Amino acid sequence: MQTKHFSLPIRVYYQDTDAGGVVYHSTHLNFMERARYEWLRHLGFNVHGLIGIHNLQFMVRSLEIEYFKPALLDDLLHITVNVTDMGRSRITLEQEILRDETPLVKAMVHVVCVGTESLKPIRIPINLREKIETPT
Repeated sequence: MQTKHFSLPIRVYYQDTDAGGVVYHSTHLNFMERARYEWLRHLGFNVHGLIGIHNLQFMVRSLEIEYFKPALLDDLLHITVNVTDMGRSRITLEQEILRDETPLVKAMVHVVCVGTESLKPIRIPINLREKIETPT
């Protein structure tokens, strides 16, 4: 499964960097999380609605990440979200952080849909599944 990717522009601020102006390695994970939230919003599902109405949330189960080049203070980055696989309760996402067309970071992120009270895997709602599977 390969869906059309979503891209979120993010500017690097001083708070994102070390004293040398290089983005902290963990900040890349924050950027990717933000892009996943905005991707869901783009599909018509905000996080509060998923929790409050559907009684579910997505949790990262695992991820693999590679850093190729540093992101720097004041860079305009594009963080992509691309679904590569989807099961009953899990989604595999490929995410990249790009400066212009240059890949800086690439990650495979495996998320699981869980019930808000039990925190155990549950089926991804059909309306969300359909939105994910339909190219936009």
